[in-house]
Amino acid sequence: MTLRVAVAGAGGRMGRLLIEAVQAAPDCTLVATLSQDTPDVTAALADAQVLIDFTRPEATAAYVPLCAARGVAMVIGTTGLTEAQRAAIARAATQIPIVLAPNMSVGVTVALALLEQATRALGAGWDVEVIEAHHRHKVDAPSGTALAMGEAVAHARGQRLADVARYAREGQTGERPDDEIGFATVRGGDIIGEHTVLFAGEGERIEIRHLSSGRGIYASGALRAARFVATAAPGFYDMQQVLTGSAP
Repeated sequence: MTLRVAVAGAGGRMGRLLIEAVQAAPDCTLVATLSQDTPDVTAALADAQVLIDFTRPEATAAYVPLCAARGVAMVIGTTGLTEAQRAAIARAATQIPIVLAPNMSVGVTVALALLEQATRALGAGWDVEVIEAHHRHKVDAPSGTALAMGEAVAHARGQRLADVARYAREGQTGERPDDEIGFATVRGGDIIGEHTVLFAGEGERIEIRHLSSGRGIYASGALRAARFVATAAPGFYDMQQVLTGSAP
């Protein structure tokens, strides 16, 4: 029995890559592709077990209740979601299994775990800056991965990222607060994705860095997540749980 997969965002670069990955996987069958021109999304999802969605927040928000109503599991890589949209996804996860991750890369998933470990081990007295770079066409900033990295550090410190994040510096900024987590964003050219978390202490620095050299890593991770949700119980999962096979 093969996994029946639908892919959203069929006209985009990531959507096309996901379609190719599903078609190349011997254990998967592509049963539908969705785009903004799809006339009846509900009908298109009729045969799908899983929808992989790397689109825009407004599109994802529309797909979530349709998938919940039909019992179609979801793998969501959309970034830039609002708190309200994330809350709606969490509510849908009481009916269907959903993996939500701003970056489906296995390497990024491991990096997030390393960030929490490093933050706890280093303790107080270390300044943290998150630097990310992407291609000129990316529409949100900071990237979802950068925010996830900031969340990992804040969580390990027992903080809320919203309380300590600094997204821009200009002019007379004053001294840096001890618990601040800074973000810097670069946009240009065809950079696929680069993320660095800098821990700056007195007399030494540590960097945890992830570089993407091809978008295929995201498609591979998404398929791994699709295989996971195909047999998972309803719930709200992340990529760490996909890799470990653990419950929420």
